[in-house]
Amino acid sequence: MYHKLTKKLFNLFSGELAATIMFATVWLMFLTSHEWTKPYLTSFTPLFAFLLLEFLLLQGSYYWYLKWRQARRRDFSNLPEYQLKLFRGLKRVNLFLLGVGFVLVIYELISYPKELYWFLFLYLFALAEYINYYHVRLSYQTMGEMKEFKRHRRFRRSKLAEELE
Repeated sequence: MYHKLTKKLFNLFSGELAATIMFATVWLMFLTSHEWTKPYLTSFTPLFAFLLLEFLLLQGSYYWYLKWRQARRRDFSNLPEYQLKLFRGLKRVNLFLLGVGFVLVIYELISYPKELYWFLFLYLFALAEYINYYHVRLSYQTMGEMKEFKRHRRFRRSKLAEELE
């Protein structure tokens, strides 16, 4: 069971980190190889939403890294208070940035520039990641987890949300 848990935590942190790096790489590849993508990738609002998404993915990766490191020491308690304090601060920063993003959504809807849909997709993706990390778990990977979700018919609190309580 110990090895299964450490492997799962390793996969969670390395997967989030890999997604962060992959998204940035694809972003840069499209920026340099396709002229038509420049307005979508370099305009303020899509760039803001993309950086917000990357910021959130890094937070998730860091959280799972800390849990993996803790599990390797066979410490299955909550994170130390100083680390939880960091995540409480990040949660406030995220809320502020999501609020700025919401104002930008309103602005984009009114002005209706061509990058609205791309920005909206990235913003909603970032919002889903925020909810997934800081409130309820939105992702269920294994059949057992999906069966438990069906049985209880509600989302479980995320591990980070439980620790922050």
